[in-house]
Formats: sequence, structure tokens, C-alpha cells
Amino acid sequence: MAFISLTSRTRLLLRSQPFRTFATESPSSFAPKAAPYQVFDRNAKRMQKDRAVSRDAGVRSRTVDYVREEVAERLMERLMDIKRKFDTIVDLGSGPGHMSKLLDPEKTRKVIMIDSSEQTLNRDPDEEFEVEVERVNADEEALLDILPRNSQEAVMSCLSLQWVNDLPGVLVQVKESLKPDGLFLAAMFGGDTLFELRTALQLAEVEREGGISPHISPMTDTKDMSNLLSRAGFTLLTVDIDEVKVEYPSIWELLDDLRDMGESNSVLGRRHIISRDTLTAASAIYKEMHGTQEGNIPATFQVIYMIGWKPAPNQPKPLERGTGETSLNEVL
Repeated sequence: MAFISLTSRTRLLLRSQPFRTFATESPSSFAPKAAPYQVFDRNAKRMQKDRAVSRDAGVRSRTVDYVREEVAERLMERLMDIKRKFDTIVDLGSGPGHMSKLLDPEKTRKVIMIDSSEQTLNRDPDEEFEVEVERVNADEEALLDILPRNSQEAVMSCLSLQWVNDLPGVLVQVKESLKPDGLFLAAMFGGDTLFELRTALQLAEVEREGGISPHISPMTDTKDMSNLLSRAGFTLLTVDIDEVKVEYPSIWELLDDLRDMGESNSVLGRRHIISRDTLTAASAIYKEMHGTQEGNIPATFQVIYMIGWKPAPNQPKPLERGTGETSLNEVL
């Protein structure tokens, strides 16, 4: 059994699945040349997402929606705390629309879903959405090629920004696309995501191959997000961190699910093959270091939630330093 362990929530039984072997993604024959700031092969990531949806006509892709669906629900809770109705909301890096499906007519009239993978974007029919849907197949890194400046009331993103090469640049584009007092609401994987898998693979490679190579994509440090949002020009910032923990029978089921999620490694210069011997060693190390009493292994997905607003003259402003009338010493 693989089940999800949610912070301060009841454990939810997900599904049982048979043992499956792990097949690594094949390299892209037409991968783009790396620019100085590039970390990820965006074309390879698009192909990974396309393949994930094409397997079994998308059935396996739907089976592994559990992490995105949970994060989308937590992101929707934050949106519902904002007492405002939006005419249109942009879902950046929408995938099949995990977040968009939760929107209702009381919150917005229409959602614009943008994703680089056309197959993922069109996986689910319009009947599964409660609001009007417009789908745009485009690269999330070129947002201003899609949306005019000062045109949107709200932009949201659910577990897509961790694959962006120029994250500061994308945040600036989001801010530019928003109208004054426009909302940016997003969730992305943080730097401690899959730390158990990372350590197991590194130790196994040192033992069996005498060195290590990156198999888990580098992710943004949680401490940096407030600075990045501030530098992009957002105000009234809120950044918080949460975790979603999932348990699997072994490393093999975890790797299979990551592949079916379209979350395989896409770092430029990555190794495309991990030997069976190294994976077997990693499986044993994983269970020894992190295994549960039930014989399962946990996988931690650290999620950074962020809220920012485009500046506007009518927004609340912090008081000037020294204008307070009550001392904190008196309160405490």
C-alpha cells in the first residue's frame, strides 16, 4: 500500500500497486543549447510530461495525481481566504488543471490554463471544470508573449515553477502581466523535497561507482523566496512552508510514480542511465536509513506557498517606523 501522510491531517489510503521496474527517460535528440542561466532542459521536461499522459491513455497519469491534488486543495484554501471575486484567473503551468478544477463561479468566471505540454493541458475534458476554460499551449517562461502587460487580475501556479530556469525573470513577468493590486498565488517544491531519495542515491553511487551525479533536480531554497518576490516588485508578501509525505512499498514504486507524474530529472548534463546495481543498493540504503516499522519508505515533498500583490496606490501601507503608540514590552 502507498498512503499519504499529511501534516496535522488524517492519513489517506491512496492505492495498492504491483512491483514495477524503473525505466529512465531517454535523452532528447534535439535538446536546446544551454544559456548561462539554464539549469533544466525545458524540451526534455515537455517530452516527459507528454509521455506521462500518453501511457495507458492517461490512466496512469491520473493515478499519480495525489500530490498535486493535495497541494491544489491547500492552495485553494489560501485563495478562499481572499475575499474578492476575479473575472479571470490565469493558471500558469496548469498541467491538466488540478487547481483550476477547484474554482467555482463564486470566485471567478473564467480560467486561462497555460502549459508547455499540449497533451497534459488537454488531458481532462471541460466537463470536469465548473468555470469557463481557455487552454493555451505555450512556454511558461515566455509569459509576456502570451499575456499583455497590466491585463490580469490574478495569476496562480501549482507545482510548476520548480522547473523554471529563470525564476526571478518569470516572477517579474507575472508582476508585469498583472493589473495594479493584482494577485499572485503559487506553490512550488522546496529544496528539501525528496531528500531521502537524494541521500540514498548519492550513498549508493559512492559505494558502487566511486562518485556521484545529480539525479534529483536542484530546487529553490525556501529562505530565498521572500527576497525573490520582493525583488520582482511584489508587496504584502506571505510565504509559508508545508510538507506532504507519502509512503511507498519500496524505491521502485516511488521512481515509477515520479515518472508517471512527469517529474523525472531534466537537469542539463544529467546522466540518463542508472545501473540496476546502483538502484538496488539505493533501495537497501533507503530502507535502512528511512524505512518505517511497517516496511515502507517515506518520501517528503516540501512545498513553498507564496502570495504577493502588484503595488497599487490604494493598497494598505505599513506605518512609518516610530509611529507606534504601544510598546511591545508592555504587550509581552
